[in-house]
Amino acid sequence: MPKQSATMSGLQCLATENIWFDKQRYDEAERRFYEGVNGPSSPQQQSSSHAGGDQELVSRMKSLELENQTLHKVVQEMRAALQKLESRVLILEKSPVAAAVPCAKAAPVQAAPVKQVKVENGDDDDDDIDLFGSDDDDEEAARIKQERVDAYAAKKAKKPALIAKSSILLDVKPWDDETDMAQLEQCVRSVQMDGLLWGASKLVPVGYGIKKLQINCVVEDDKVGTDILEEEITKFEDFVQSVDVAAFNKI
Repeated sequence: MPKQSATMSGLQCLATENIWFDKQRYDEAERRFYEGVNGPSSPQQQSSSHAGGDQELVSRMKSLELENQTLHKVVQEMRAALQKLESRVLILEKSPVAAAVPCAKAAPVQAAPVKQVKVENGDDDDDDIDLFGSDDDDEEAARIKQERVDAYAAKKAKKPALIAKSSILLDVKPWDDETDMAQLEQCVRSVQMDGLLWGASKLVPVGYGIKKLQINCVVEDDKVGTDILEEEITKFEDFVQSVDVAAFNKI
């Protein structure tokens, strides 16, 4: 008995739960709601949208066909041009090189003038004819060449040789501040030798009232050296304490 009562209560619940049995009513209500929001969708509008999509698809297919035809035409033209190029290359390979390059017009060749020798009858005149020329021309050419060589050698000997020279700046220091610097400079300039030329000079302060003589000279390298100058200047022991080379430049 209790089992039968439980079954009856379940059926009563299903009878009261009517949402699935009224599904069409709910679908119809939902459709009307969306039509109220977006407007009614008639079959004509649906068919027009399908027709518009089909027309767009047809137009795209036509454009693709046109592009395909254009590409096909371009490929055909390229093939034709390639065939022409291959035929020209074959013709050039078969033709000789001499035919490809136009021959230059040959310049007329002038024949060397032939010296006519008048031969008279008689056996004695045969000995006077020189068929192979003479050695006089060779001797004359050799003599002229030797004269030119001698003239060039003489001209080169007269040209003065390049003399190497140097510019030297000397520092001549006195013993103290009481040394007569004018007399010291006279002593330095009194040193004379072949290839030596004294230049400008000046007094440069050293310290504690002492000044040194800075003097310039130009010397020939083969004749005068710094050692000889220092040796000759330091001979004036009463005035000169030391001699230093401040600068040495080749000229």
